[in-house]
Amino acid sequence: MRTAFTETFGVRHPIVQGGMQWVATADLVAAVANAGALGFLSALTQPTPDALAAEIARCREFTDQPFGVNLTMLPSIDPPPYEEYRQVVIDSGVTIVETAGSNPAPHLPALHAAGIRVIHKCTSVRHAVKAQSLGVDAVSIDGFECAGHPGEDDVAGLVLIPAAVDALTIPILASGGFADGRGLVSALALGAAGINMGTRFMCTAEAPIHSAIKEAIVAADETETDLIFRPLRNTARVARNSISRRVVEILDDGGTFDDVRDLVAGVRGRTVYETGDPEAGIWWAGTSQGLIHDIPTVSELVSTIVADADAIIRDRLTSLLDIPAPA
Repeated sequence: MRTAFTETFGVRHPIVQGGMQWVATADLVAAVANAGALGFLSALTQPTPDALAAEIARCREFTDQPFGVNLTMLPSIDPPPYEEYRQVVIDSGVTIVETAGSNPAPHLPALHAAGIRVIHKCTSVRHAVKAQSLGVDAVSIDGFECAGHPGEDDVAGLVLIPAAVDALTIPILASGGFADGRGLVSALALGAAGINMGTRFMCTAEAPIHSAIKEAIVAADETETDLIFRPLRNTARVARNSISRRVVEILDDGGTFDDVRDLVAGVRGRTVYETGDPEAGIWWAGTSQGLIHDIPTVSELVSTIVADADAIIRDRLTSLLDIPAPA
């Protein structure tokens, strides 16, 4: 299955594993790479640039296939040393970077000078157009269904993806709500060159999170997420639990971020993944959890998605065409 994405980025399958904080470590990313898809290490999961260099080296011990690094840049009073993380990526010889959050412009000259191809994650067509004008090599566009930050426009992928395709000339990855071969085929039909999945890759054997959290995702349906931070115009989709409901209530009643700061602390979310207690903090999940019913290996997951997509295209869709039988 060749697309503009597979051709540009040198992978076998048009499937990407997102750079999820606390989850996208070498164990998962190498398994994704070995399965023929593209995985991204999460740079800021590593506490220092030196730790990122060690994690990149660890990933190379497990795979000789292409993988990338996600660099998420968010507003902060005390921002991480993004330039130092970027230099580690350059010095390591990694050839693919996913940028997200803030404008990638300050990082593009150095990355491109090092021969690194850049995918920028966006949540709107206007942001994707801006990213293309800056010179990124592809965009990953998040529909409203996604885990994490879907933006403030509330546009679902069925509209957002083809709208982006109409406006751009670079490859587009469809993100948000994808979990199986049906999703891959639909994304390709809408004009995307591949899909980006986060929640689905959390429910794999190699994902470095507690099995109880994987089972919680399997047990949940598509309605069991919450949108927090909406009054703050920083909407985030998370798994529904007692803490997410409390955050929504506080902010809907006029509370400020300071009123929920302790509830949403990142260290509590990491504790969820480590201990398996789904009520320990805020943690990410997209509506695609309603399509997740098992916990396969990464290899099994990617193979199944590709095989199912192939069968849908060759059998189900072809059967709808009125093609005369051979004489």
